[in-house]
Amino acid sequence: MNKTKVNEGVASKTFDVLNTLFMIFLIIVCFYPLWYVLVASFSTSAQVTASGGALAWPKPLTLGAFSKALAHPLIAGGFKNIFLILILSLPLNMIMTLLCGYFMAARNVMWKNIIVSFFLFTMFFGGGLIPSYLNQKGLGLYNNIWALVIPGCLSIYNAIICRSAIDAIPESLFESARMDGATDMTILFRIIVPLIKPTLAVLLLYYGVGHWNSWFAASIYIKDNALLPIQNVLRAVLLANSNMLNDGADPENINTFAETIKYAAIVLSTLPILCIYPFLQKYFVKGVMVGSVKG
Repeated sequence: MNKTKVNEGVASKTFDVLNTLFMIFLIIVCFYPLWYVLVASFSTSAQVTASGGALAWPKPLTLGAFSKALAHPLIAGGFKNIFLILILSLPLNMIMTLLCGYFMAARNVMWKNIIVSFFLFTMFFGGGLIPSYLNQKGLGLYNNIWALVIPGCLSIYNAIICRSAIDAIPESLFESARMDGATDMTILFRIIVPLIKPTLAVLLLYYGVGHWNSWFAASIYIKDNALLPIQNVLRAVLLANSNMLNDGADPENINTFAETIKYAAIVLSTLPILCIYPFLQKYFVKGVMVGSVKG
């Protein structure tokens, strides 16, 4: 019996050691590409080329790639465009989501089930790329920044999350507000919004990350390079590299950092989301779980 316990103890410790070594290996494999991009962005093209893909630390450490990236007209314009898209889109996204969620959560509304069925239909079926393109062009949105704002102003999936959060609020609270003369807009913005702030914070991050990472819509509806958001510019940098960088850029010493500018652009395009995420992360579980369990 004692021998069996000893064997189980040795086997358990061996498994723990092997499992720990395996997890450390996975951490290194997942972390090193991120570290390489960061280190390469502070290096010169000659150092990155000579490293052969194994770069532990920039020698010497230089900010040349970042200065060249920020000075490039397309990259600087890409950041300006994406921030403009966020400024225009996020308020519209949140208002449309709140109104849609409030409607779906409302009770005793005429034809509500039929209208909600139309909402849900759009989650599974769409007109396709060509009708969407013709629709955008017919509305005069082609090659316009609004083509990246208006079509994506509402996500039905996010509206359903908002509806679930509103459903978790006791109906008696709404009835008391109506008895005191509150209108629907008063109930929505004075009662509901303060109570579902965690959910709204999550939805705000969902919309923000979605707009920040989006590149396909701009590649279809935008033909002017000056209107492209940063993700499309970054894609061009990664695909065309030095040819794209030399187009309209200051040629002085551009070749010194031509290879590393793409790494600097990746870091610059990722940094804003990494800075915002820690402040909203605490709302993730609470915000999404609101309304998922009812008593």
